[in-house]
Amino acid sequence: MIHDKLFAKNMVMQDKVIIEKVYKLMALHRAGALGGETMPEDAHPHLPRNSKENYAYFTLPMALNYQRNSYKLWEAARKSFDDPETSCIFDPAHVVRISDGELRAFLSKHRVALQPNKHTQIWRTISKTIMHRLSGDLRSLFIENDADVKLIKGYVSAHKKDFPYLSGSKILNYWLYVVEQYTDAELKNRDFITIAPDTHVIQSSVKLGVITAREASELKSRDVLADKWRLLLENEKLSPIDVHTPLWLWSRGGFKQDI
Repeated sequence: MIHDKLFAKNMVMQDKVIIEKVYKLMALHRAGALGGETMPEDAHPHLPRNSKENYAYFTLPMALNYQRNSYKLWEAARKSFDDPETSCIFDPAHVVRISDGELRAFLSKHRVALQPNKHTQIWRTISKTIMHRLSGDLRSLFIENDADVKLIKGYVSAHKKDFPYLSGSKILNYWLYVVEQYTDAELKNRDFITIAPDTHVIQSSVKLGVITAREASELKSRDVLADKWRLLLENEKLSPIDVHTPLWLWSRGGFKQDI
């Protein structure tokens, strides 16, 4: 019994230390001291934040953001948008009208698609979803679900086949974060946007002591780490996704800042 109490007390103390470090990391991020503040999605054409074109721009490439360099993906997206020949890929109404061959060529020109056949089908499927389920306007997803994260995630999860890859836990949560940052969406229940545990977030989590290096190597599901962050921050004035960018930049910069 005494051992259990001591263990619990040590765990609470350890969590407090981690949380103190998290706040220091957040402060460093706000001060621009984490080795660069430019995020991959910053490569965008500055469309009106409330436009349906802007929502489409930050959605379609996200579905291809799997096991690849995010900076190169969004650079490719920006090049494709700026190219008169390929800008049509961001118009779902146009995408559903053209052939697979044409779409494949447009997506491949600036390397938005690295797997031409697979990525072409993902892009076409989501474009069809926007046209046929959402009346041609992705903003309908947010309007019909009252901009509520729980409802939006529930809708996308219930229609997984209509949102290939975008419906995956990691990408879905990070997509909602990006939409919140780069569009006019004012999301409710944002605490349900869980942290997106990519390689950099995992490395930072190990560095902070949220998980051990061994636990990181044995992770069967990255949702396990997302749950750890949710529990760690549940009594704080932070949503889990708020710590994603500082963790990501800290790791990407080689942990140069000592906290």
